[in-house]
Amino acid sequence: MPSSDLRQQLGRTGEQIAAAHLERLGYAIVARNHRTRFGELDLVAADAETLVFVEVKTRRAGPGRPWDNLHERKRAQVRAMAAAYLAEVADRPRGRELRFDAVGVVIDAQGRLVALDHLEAAF
Repeated sequence: MPSSDLRQQLGRTGEQIAAAHLERLGYAIVARNHRTRFGELDLVAADAETLVFVEVKTRRAGPGRPWDNLHERKRAQVRAMAAAYLAEVADRPRGRELRFDAVGVVIDAQGRLVALDHLEAAF
């Protein structure tokens, strides 16, 4: 399997783990991998009060942290994707608040969860 396929599979696994985590916290997942002209939103979640745009960063266990690639350029891209989502999706939940969260997922070589960090209002 080419390395890009493995990376995509790792990312999908991390997004599934992050979505399950958010659902355990009481959020409904209202969009997964929503494409905009600026890129793809990983997850959009909602509860009664808040619409949350979630950037998921997944890594294999080892050196580095999931947050290493959550730089200002990426944060600006996520904000642009969120604005596009708000403009394009008419039937979305209407929370009183908007928030940008980050979920970092670390998975071992056997595909098991090693760590999950959820940063509310990460940016």
